[in-house]
Amino acid sequence: MQQEEFQKTIKYKFSSVALLQEALTHRSYLNEHPEWKIANNERLEFLGDAVLELVITEELFNRYPDKEEGWMTSVRAALVNYVTLAEVARGIGIDGAVLLSRGEAKDTGRAREVILANAFESLIGAIYLDGEYKAAKKFINTFVTSRLEDIIRNALHVDAKSLLQEKVQASLKVTPVYKVLSSEGPDHKKMFTIGVYFGDKLVAQGSGPSKQDGEVDAAKKALEIIEKQRRPLV
Repeated sequence: MQQEEFQKTIKYKFSSVALLQEALTHRSYLNEHPEWKIANNERLEFLGDAVLELVITEELFNRYPDKEEGWMTSVRAALVNYVTLAEVARGIGIDGAVLLSRGEAKDTGRAREVILANAFESLIGAIYLDGEYKAAKKFINTFVTSRLEDIIRNALHVDAKSLLQEKVQASLKVTPVYKVLSSEGPDHKKMFTIGVYFGDKLVAQGSGPSKQDGEVDAAKKALEIIEKQRRPLV
């Protein structure tokens, strides 16, 4: 996607095109294109992550004055996790705009989702630097906060690990245990495979770019099994 078209899609016109280019430059691209003088997007991702969390926190705090901290934390987590952000990123065309090495461009599944989510956070960081907080807030509210009601309506913010623990303790009188089964990839894109156990039995496996993400995915898979079986596996 051309830069002009991309800026129309995201409804923001950059004063500094270099910031947009940096936001869309994955570190792998520089390995194959040493002539590219733009920095990779990791610093912007760091900044954008903080801005995103602040905007969402502010929105939840103001919109739901009667809700407790725990509820707001769970809803925010559902809005800013890499799965949601990757979906938003695809929707605005980052998948076709981000600059990747040939190898990274072939990645599929969770590895690609993480790249897209990170690029989206980098874009937030770039907009914040280019247009300050007001512009970043408008962008986030347009593409992320707009999903808030859907997440709440469909209970997507419910903590899968807590729900699994509640069900398993009530049925089996044991607490689910999570173990790292494997970890693959370099530090900047490591993927963890996590197993969830009921006693000594491995019930389900999940994966994610952090141990926490892998545990949540494993818990969701275990809940799906319980739902299909109508009882925990023993």
